[in-house]
Amino acid sequence: MAKVIVAQGLNPKCEIQDQGSNLQVPSKPLSWEEDVLQTQAKDQARLQYLSSLVAKKPVVPIASGKQIVQSCLGCSSTVFDNAKSTTFQSLGCQAPQSKQIQNPSCDGSDNTCIFNMTYGGTFTLANDSVSSYTFGCLQKTTGNSVPPQGLLGLGRGPLSLLSQTQDLYQSTFSYCLPNVSSANFSGSLRLGPVGQPVRIKYSPLLKNPRRPSVYFVNLIGIRVGNKVVDIPPSAIAFNPNTGAGTIIDSGTIFTRLVEPAYVAVRDEFQKLVKVANIASFGGFDTCYTVSIVASTITYMFASMNVTFPQDNLLIHSTIGSITCLAMATAPNNVNYVLNVRANMQQ
Repeated sequence: MAKVIVAQGLNPKCEIQDQGSNLQVPSKPLSWEEDVLQTQAKDQARLQYLSSLVAKKPVVPIASGKQIVQSCLGCSSTVFDNAKSTTFQSLGCQAPQSKQIQNPSCDGSDNTCIFNMTYGGTFTLANDSVSSYTFGCLQKTTGNSVPPQGLLGLGRGPLSLLSQTQDLYQSTFSYCLPNVSSANFSGSLRLGPVGQPVRIKYSPLLKNPRRPSVYFVNLIGIRVGNKVVDIPPSAIAFNPNTGAGTIIDSGTIFTRLVEPAYVAVRDEFQKLVKVANIASFGGFDTCYTVSIVASTITYMFASMNVTFPQDNLLIHSTIGSITCLAMATAPNNVNYVLNVRANMQQ
């Protein structure tokens, strides 16, 4: 049975052990106004993509590119240079891997995909080599949502790292994300069953055929302070027929709850904080300009509860003048009855 590992209060510093394959996860501390607004915009794009999965028509907003580096528009100077690789080999349009790309098209002149080119070669992670690893070489990036070194897919799709390394890592991984306020601290990604945390709480991961690439969990309730708030069961229930439910997603920064769930949590949070001057900022509607003592929020999953400390619930301006509850309502459309436990709550 697949399990989601929650290292809650058991290893808060993400210590790296000697066993297993470990990758450092760099910390990028959040500044305030501009970064928060940019993060919300990126989250909105990510949420739109997650929403589109149920319709199987992924749509991701794009912006104009600004520079050309090593034949890649909008990329950094650290892009992969296939000319320096001894194991690089291009895959043609008829290769099975090419058929797994979303909306592929083929350039008949050299038998390559013109939107997303797919390659095979040897890929190295820590001390592990993965032969015949298939990945995409970016020809163009737009906006600022793609990290300079690219993206590592940890989902359930056929071309994700976990799917391609199933024999090596047995589809097992855990990660510890650094605190957003830690300027000089890195988290870690641990691959494979060797050296995984021993003292853990876990809840089964669920598969939803309407969104097969993402990780669903069985959220059964939310407690604010000592009260389990009143949320309609349909707002959080796992539904394999519609794709509804709750997912864990590291690509979204701020947690989103569907409107009935968010309103119930927000209203009880505001009630317990007992401060009258509530403001809004960007997509956040529960912000304060005075010092507050926040109530705890607990997610109640099947087989375990997770209570979040204030660092995982609040964001603060750099000068301390504004504090906001770091969650918001999810987009309200026909394809999006989806709660997202984002990485700030991880």
